Amino acid sequence: MLFIFCKILVTAIIIVTVTEIAKLNDRIGGLVAAMPLTTFLILFWMNYENVSENKISAHVNYTLLYLIATLPMFIVFSYCLNKFGFWITIFISIFITLISALIVNQISKNFDIKLF
Repeated sequence: MLFIFCKILVTAIIIVTVTEIAKLNDRIGGLVAAMPLTTFLILFWMNYENVSENKISAHVNYTLLYLIATLPMFIVFSYCLNKFGFWITIFISIFITLISALIVNQISKNFDIKLF
């Protein structure tokens, strides 16, 4: 149980740090946020917990596919934010991400990969 609290604390510290960097400097904050910090942290935790390399590899592959599904959201977000405000843009972004994930899922089925 202590290990889970340690994981939560370390992860929270990283997220708060990235948020604070982004508030100070947009460019550096964007750079740090774009880095796969959470993915590396997850891979570290999985390795530390002796998860098989096959499972870790599969996680990275699925992360890539879901990353592809989120790209349209990043394209639309800043455009919509100026027109609709934060909360409506969040809902639009969620909708776009869901639709994109369904499209990526359909395409990935052609390669015998199921996301859902």
